[in-house]
Amino acid sequence: MPPNGATDTRRSWRTGIRTQLLLLLLPGLAALLAFDSWTDYRAMARTLESAYDESLLEAIGALDIAIVNDRDGGLVLSEPYAIQAMFESLDARHKHLQVLATPERPDDPGAPPPQTLFGTGDLPAPPPGPPGEPAPLTLGSAPDARIAFYNADYRGYPVRIAALQRRAYDGLGRGWQVSIRAAESTGRRNAARQALLRTEILQGLRMLAVTVVLVWLGIALALRPLQRLRAALRARPAHDLRPLEAGAVPGEVAPLVDAVNHHIADHRAVLERQAGFLADASHQLRTPLAIMTTQAGYALRQDEPGSMRESLAAIAGQLERSRRLSDQLLAMAHASRAAPQVSPPVADLNAVAREVVLQYLPLAREKHIDLGWSDLRGEVEDESTDPSPVAPLAAEPGELHEALANLLHNAIRHTPRDGHIDVAVRREAGTLLAEVADSGPGLPAERREAVFQRFNRSPPAPGAPKGGAGLGLAIARAYARRNGGDIVFADPPPGCPGLVARLVFPLSATPARHPQ
Repeated sequence: MPPNGATDTRRSWRTGIRTQLLLLLLPGLAALLAFDSWTDYRAMARTLESAYDESLLEAIGALDIAIVNDRDGGLVLSEPYAIQAMFESLDARHKHLQVLATPERPDDPGAPPPQTLFGTGDLPAPPPGPPGEPAPLTLGSAPDARIAFYNADYRGYPVRIAALQRRAYDGLGRGWQVSIRAAESTGRRNAARQALLRTEILQGLRMLAVTVVLVWLGIALALRPLQRLRAALRARPAHDLRPLEAGAVPGEVAPLVDAVNHHIADHRAVLERQAGFLADASHQLRTPLAIMTTQAGYALRQDEPGSMRESLAAIAGQLERSRRLSDQLLAMAHASRAAPQVSPPVADLNAVAREVVLQYLPLAREKHIDLGWSDLRGEVEDESTDPSPVAPLAAEPGELHEALANLLHNAIRHTPRDGHIDVAVRREAGTLLAEVADSGPGLPAERREAVFQRFNRSPPAPGAPKGGAGLGLAIARAYARRNGGDIVFADPPPGCPGLVARLVFPLSATPARHPQ
């Protein structure tokens, strides 16, 4: 166990649901809000730019209308200074107007030179390329008029220029290309765009902050049932194994509560089995101890060596039975534990069964019981000819041996004198099994499950010693199930007395044999 300080340190570094959700949601929300703010900014910036460009179009429209013919038939600009005053009233630091007239046929004899009808003559020309878009109808210009907007540097500062290009005819019928340009510095519109950008950023940050607060409060509200559940669990005493209430928790957490309740139920069942096992074991051990106490007191009261020796012999017998009971209790406790989560070794069920038969052969001969053995390979004269496993099984060999030994010992105990027992290993219907068939009194079908319960004793065969603890079959089944198998009873062939006990494993538990 790590110290409490280490546990608290690890817990403090643990990320909560609120933090995880915020870490997952915030980047996406921030990106979405940034994209939305940038889109809004671009749209509003275009609207702002269009509004400022409209002010330039008003000046160009006024200049366009003011182009007239003078008395000599040339092109002149009427009331230019009024237009200049109107244009300069706009809030911009630098404003410039220009009206140029260029003859369409400058190479013709007598063609007039280009004229600057108004304003400065050095405003930057439109960039090379298409002449621009058709002029809006609100200008009232000729159908062939083209309008273009562009940015340029003029006299060391940036300007926005609107340029109108159209054809005009003077009073003498000569064609002119008229270029009307209105320029203003971009400082005012740039400041407006920056103010707009700041507004969008602040609005996005406010939205993000509100979203974080709402998510935080929403998660806190949703986690209240879990906090109440945690408080209820902490307030419970250690022995309280009642199931948790799943009705008040969110639907997503209900499966977790169900799994915890399932684990609690399993734990409660394990504790109940352990309590029952301890109670039964205490009862079973109390009886021989009481008998030995009585026998020891009787022996102490005896004066004759012979009577005392008989009492000591009885005590020794009780001690031997108590030792066997203790061994069986330890085996039962070991068999009841869960199998380790490691790959089991490969056992040879045929070799284990043959070993058990050889081990119990003297006990069977003592009762004059014919103990037979059927090898999976048939008649084998020399065991060393093929050392590879005959019936390979992914299981613990010692636990297989204990399960088969208990089955065979139980069969010998219940088979009458001069009876017979056959042990065989074979494959049948997708299973690998070891079978113990005896000629004893048999077992009714309704009692076949009951004999696997702990301390359940069946009457032995006539002449067999009494005093079994009733743990052999329970231990055998527990070991079989720990290794993926089971023990089942079957009836002998028609007309034959006795009982058939089978240690059965599915062939899926059989590892593939490697070619030799």
